[in-house]
Amino acid sequence: MENSGGGALLRNRRLESFLDTSSGLRVEEAPKILVKERPEHRLKKDVYINDNGWVSSIISWIRIVTCFVSMMVTTFIWALIMVVLIPWPYERIRQGNIYGHVTGRMLMWILGNPIKIEGAEYNNERAIYISNHASPIDIFLIMWLTPTGTVGIAKKEAARAVVRNNLSLIIFPEGTRSKNGRLLPFKKGFVHLALQTRLPIVPMVLTGTHQAWRKGSLHVRPTPLAVKYLPPISTENWKAEKIDDYVKMVHDLYAAQLPETQRPLS
Repeated sequence: MENSGGGALLRNRRLESFLDTSSGLRVEEAPKILVKERPEHRLKKDVYINDNGWVSSIISWIRIVTCFVSMMVTTFIWALIMVVLIPWPYERIRQGNIYGHVTGRMLMWILGNPIKIEGAEYNNERAIYISNHASPIDIFLIMWLTPTGTVGIAKKEAARAVVRNNLSLIIFPEGTRSKNGRLLPFKKGFVHLALQTRLPIVPMVLTGTHQAWRKGSLHVRPTPLAVKYLPPISTENWKAEKIDDYVKMVHDLYAAQLPETQRPLS
């Protein structure tokens, strides 16, 4: 009887977990079953909840290898296209973005994480797109979800080319990847670029990616992910003497949008 009751309880919890993460529906708590659980039962439930079983690890490795091989194929194809387009720099940028859209979407499909996207009406703005960064998955999402005509630059001097060619920018304002998913302090580079280009800033808030692919791990978990575009922040009237205020304002905006587990501790 213990085995029968324990199996029923485990199936109920699996069904609740599936519905909560996949459909957003709330499942009423099942009637409690008074069962004396054996240690091995608790171990099996922990493995399922934490998704650390050997079967899950093998599936994760297969997905990662498939991502790597797929990226090699698409990169080779677009490299040939880029060679042909050497005389047309702007078309190279456009094709680079198309490569990112195709490859990024394909990689996310291979990984299989459910994704919720909000505020997609703001992803066609000519703007400076910024994003928090806590996982390699962030790169795939950015490749897929930034508009055509978006480039990433490391030097402020390149802002002139951005204005001249009507391009957008994508920047990780933290400057590095968070180790635990919590938001790091923002560097000032994105504000300097905003002052030079006068482009609006469109924040992209990513949640769940640090749990899906943890730092130092090669195990990708089926954690639900969310991407939320916030309304554009106008920089037309920004002043150089208020750079620190702008950095704090945008950082505070991110902190308010992130779940508790990703907010800064201080």
